[in-house]
Amino acid sequence: MTLEQARPGFGRAPVAAALVLLVAVLVPAQEKARARDLGVPFDGKPGPYNAITDVPGVEVGHVTLIKGKGKLVVGQGPVRTGVTAVMPRGRGSNDPVFAGWYSLNGNGEMTGTTWVKESGFLEGPVMITNTHSVGVVRDAVVGWSVKQAKPLQPWSLPVVAETYDGWLNDINGFHVKAEHALAAIDSARSGAVAEGNVGGGTGMICYSFKGGIGTASRRVSSRGQEWNVGVLVQANFGGRRSLVVAGVPMGREIQRSRRRGGGGRGSIIVVVATDAPLLPHQLERFVRRVPLGLARTGATSSNYSGDIFIAFSTANAEAWHATGSAKIEMLSNDRIDPLFAAVVQATEESVVNALIAAETMVGRDDHRIEALPHDRVRELLKKYGRAK
Repeated sequence: MTLEQARPGFGRAPVAAALVLLVAVLVPAQEKARARDLGVPFDGKPGPYNAITDVPGVEVGHVTLIKGKGKLVVGQGPVRTGVTAVMPRGRGSNDPVFAGWYSLNGNGEMTGTTWVKESGFLEGPVMITNTHSVGVVRDAVVGWSVKQAKPLQPWSLPVVAETYDGWLNDINGFHVKAEHALAAIDSARSGAVAEGNVGGGTGMICYSFKGGIGTASRRVSSRGQEWNVGVLVQANFGGRRSLVVAGVPMGREIQRSRRRGGGGRGSIIVVVATDAPLLPHQLERFVRRVPLGLARTGATSSNYSGDIFIAFSTANAEAWHATGSAKIEMLSNDRIDPLFAAVVQATEESVVNALIAAETMVGRDDHRIEALPHDRVRELLKKYGRAK
């Protein structure tokens, strides 16, 4: 039986009018094991959810599309894809946030970043999907923006990012529709975040294991003040032998499982959030620390990789809407180092969480990508003296 699943990420009912042809399947967030559950040691103190939603106001939603099996028939499937939405101040706010972005290797896409660089603001959600669905998701967000009660400008320049899922998904069948993007926005919630084969990460591959969505957070203290840093990744990069977990050469040790073609080809999108009062130029510095976290997992950023990152701060509310001079708070540079460290730590853990949460998937043409085996992770952590 063919089943198409539209999975709102936090237990909400689907948008019935838009998804009348879809079967709704709820995804309980974080019911699966995460990296820390397997004894993987990480530096830093996480927030209560160990997720990007530990930054107050941030919401995340997913829609997951799974349909069919067997031989690829373009336009029919098999389908293994979806959409993820990150809402900086939640669905109910039209207050932009200060933001900055960075491309480590640009064989990929994140729309709207020219205006982020120019203005210093992120004006709406960050959407993540597959490479060939960027356009339809962007157009859907434009439509969503037009319907908001208080449009910021007469035009909209949404931020939509992608990674390639064509090894498992009928990517040229254009199965992501506007209603899926809108449903991802509508399902966005705070709290625990579903990881692995969900949303935009449904058909993704990481270090030749099944990849997808991962998230983590850090609680940072400095001179009596506390802030949160949260990271969400869509992980679709790296060759098998490169994978390192907590200093353990997992990829070299685990040689069973079928591999996909392409070696280390692939991409990663990273969204970083904080409630620390950082200005756009500081957020650009902030987000440039993401590659240090990726490197801890073995990443080298290949020619074929789209490694694109965006960071925002939920501090300085109403800065966009100020008439005349805005009253802005800025963290001094001599206090920013703990935040830099938090980005590195949470990025590393987010990638490993994506690998741990992901499940073995069979996609188009019976291509099979196996999950990182939890038993081997535990064994190798003990072998190398790294088990927590």
